[in-house]
Amino acid sequence: MTTTVALDFYQPNCASSEEELITRAQAGDADAFCLLARTYERRIYSLALHYCRHHQDAEDLSQDVWLKAYGAISSFRSEASFYTWLRKIMINCFLNHRRARSFTWTRLERDSSADDAGLATQETFVHSGLEANLQNRLVMEKVMQVLAEVTAQQRLSFLLKHHEGMTYEEIAKELGCSPGSVKKSVSRTVIKLRQRLGVDDETTEYSEAIGEYHVGRLGNA
Repeated sequence: MTTTVALDFYQPNCASSEEELITRAQAGDADAFCLLARTYERRIYSLALHYCRHHQDAEDLSQDVWLKAYGAISSFRSEASFYTWLRKIMINCFLNHRRARSFTWTRLERDSSADDAGLATQETFVHSGLEANLQNRLVMEKVMQVLAEVTAQQRLSFLLKHHEGMTYEEIAKELGCSPGSVKKSVSRTVIKLRQRLGVDDETTEYSEAIGEYHVGRLGNA
């Protein structure tokens, strides 16, 4: 029987600090863990959706992350932040999921997942007017298309760099490779993305509304 961590039933208590919730969760308080998870569930889901591009796969992957985190919460130590610890679990889940499922990313899949790209846009960008929202969606769809065309390793490296803001050294440590390999992988994805967006000058702004995938960040790959 599959265990489910239900996150929607509980409402956050602003008076409870993260440290308090962690302590309670480590003592076996499932409610405290669910309250703690609500802080990061949208961020985890957004990253999962960017990684696998399909609602159901993203939901399954996110659920796997939370199940693993729930089972390992007693091992958390305050040397690192809770999210840094959670992100390590997330990366391992992503890598294991990739090996288990062997995702295939084809051009035919793009047409069937246009709604997924739209949802990712909503998760990623702040709404600031109809025109800006449309521009954001068009840019995001191109980003998602490029991520569908690169390898899973390149996709994950790119997301960890530009979505999570990790350094090449941090990514290399998590993926078990050299910083140089990570940089090369991210650069290849960035080159494809710049070509798809039609931007040649590294100092040029793609759009003021591009959010997490702003050219200023992509240009520093």
